[in-house]
This record gives sequence, C-alpha cells and structure tokens, in this order.
Amino acid sequence: MQVSNMDKVFEELKVKHAKPSIKEILDSGKFLVTGEIGPPKGPDITEMIEHIDLLKDKVHAMNITDNQSSVMRYPSLATAILIKERGGEPNLQITCRDRNRLAIEADLLFAYTRGIRSVLCLTGDSIPVGDHKDAKPVFDLESVQLLNLIRSLEDGKDLGGNELNEPVKFFKGAIVTPEANPLEPQLIKFEKKVEAGAEWFQTQAIYDMDHFAKFMKIARQYPVKIQAGLVLLVSAGMAKYMNKNVPGVFVPDKLIDELASAEKGKSIDVGIKIMARQIKQIREEGLADGVHIMAIGKEDVVPRILEEAEIDINEL
Repeated sequence: MQVSNMDKVFEELKVKHAKPSIKEILDSGKFLVTGEIGPPKGPDITEMIEHIDLLKDKVHAMNITDNQSSVMRYPSLATAILIKERGGEPNLQITCRDRNRLAIEADLLFAYTRGIRSVLCLTGDSIPVGDHKDAKPVFDLESVQLLNLIRSLEDGKDLGGNELNEPVKFFKGAIVTPEANPLEPQLIKFEKKVEAGAEWFQTQAIYDMDHFAKFMKIARQYPVKIQAGLVLLVSAGMAKYMNKNVPGVFVPDKLIDELASAEKGKSIDVGIKIMARQIKQIREEGLADGVHIMAIGKEDVVPRILEEAEIDINEL
C-alpha cells in the first residue's frame, strides 16, 4: 500500500502528540470523558491556555465552541490547533451559521493537515440570540448537510464534484437532544444524522436520568456511540432559568430544591456533587459511552468533579 505525503506528516504528529483520539477511545470500549473550552472574546488567550493545561491530562479530549450562542469569540480552529500544540486532543466544533460551504471545506482541509481528526457538526444558534444582531446569517448548510459534506471530502471530492488531490478522514460527531418535547422530531433528525455518516453523538444537557435511560433504549438500536452531556449547575436560579429559556433542557424539581437548600455561597459545591453523582450513575449503569462535561466558565472545578466521580482517565 502506497504511503501518501500526508500519512508521513501524520506519523510525525503522532510522535509529538501521542494522545489517543476520540475514535480510538470509543473503539477500545473505554468510558469517554471530554471537557469543553470556551474561547475568549479578544486576543488575550492566557486564561484559555491555563484551562487547556489544566484539562489536557484530566479528560480524553476538549470540545472547542464555535462562536457559541452567536457571540463572537476567538476562533475554534485556532484553539483546536493550540490544544494540539500543548499536548491535548481537540474536538473541533463547526457551525453552519457563519460560513458557506467553500469556507467550511477550506477550514476542514486546514484542520486535517494539522492532525485534527474529530469534528462535531452543528447547525448553529440563530443570530438574534447573540451580540452581533445586524450580522448576516449564512446557513448555506445545516448539520445533516455538513455531515454529507465531510463524507464527500472523505470520498475525495468537494461539494462541487471536483477531485481533491487526496481524500480526508474525520471522526464525525453530531448532537442530539434527549429532553426534546415532543421527542419524535428529534429522533427523526437523529436518524438522518446517522444516515449522513455521524459516528458518535454528544447530547444536549440532561438531568433526568430515568428519562435519559428511556431515550437510550431507542438510541442503542443505531450503530453509534453516545456521550451524555452534562452542564454544571451553580445555583437554583440558574436551573430555573434553563428550564424557562433553554429549549430541550429540563432540570427536575428535586435537583432545584437540592441546590436551593445549599448554604449561602455554597450552591456550586452542591452542583459539583450533583454532576459527580450523575457521572458515576451513567458509568456504573452503562447508560452511555461516556460523558461530556460543560462547566461554562468554571473549568477550574472540572478536576474536582472528576475526583468526586472517581474518574481517572489513566485508569479507565
């Protein structure tokens, strides 16, 4: 078998960055633990680097949000490369809101040449929810079409039908919302994503484990891996806000009451205990193939969450 030029480059990258990929972790049957990096609003990346260095040996990989909530931030692709350079494993999020297919294809080719192998495909939040309300939304594609775009690149052609000088290969991810009500439209989209080539899923935030278990009975019929998404609750007020304003998220009353009963200034400690408890339950009961931890500005407490959940990625 002929070794391509890019294969030689990637072999060199493996020597420099020996961390296993998300695909390798899931294929091995290990419980996948990922965290999330939110790029800053501005060029000072000092704190972000601190978070990368803090998490790179605590989680298997780090998601990088792509102008999350339509708020302009430091680019996800640049952050993914930075994670690689600092010895971590990135999971590149790509949304369809800000770029047309040409720009997305170009970014994917660039990411591939930098050794980035995992891509999470999202449609993206709408412009009005963000901080550039006069921006022109692109949405040339949506998440299913983005998955098809990547599959085309893997077949050696762009979406214009033009031959690439070499095909790419990514581990293609997508999201699903188990708490959607009604659930049926979400399941239809889930199946379309699987058909378009999605190989693993991260869920939107879940809190009702019984409900999640029911969703997983349906999802397990498909040949994909699934991570449970968990957002750290820092107060009862935050939980109530999410219930009221975040579609597809439901925090049960018993968890809100637990947060509300915390001593003044200690509600984040309760939120940490709740997440650690959920991680242990998901792992011990085999509810999912891993967890995705979203601390949202509290990245420094992730090691504590994992310690309380009795998770050490080196011992999984």
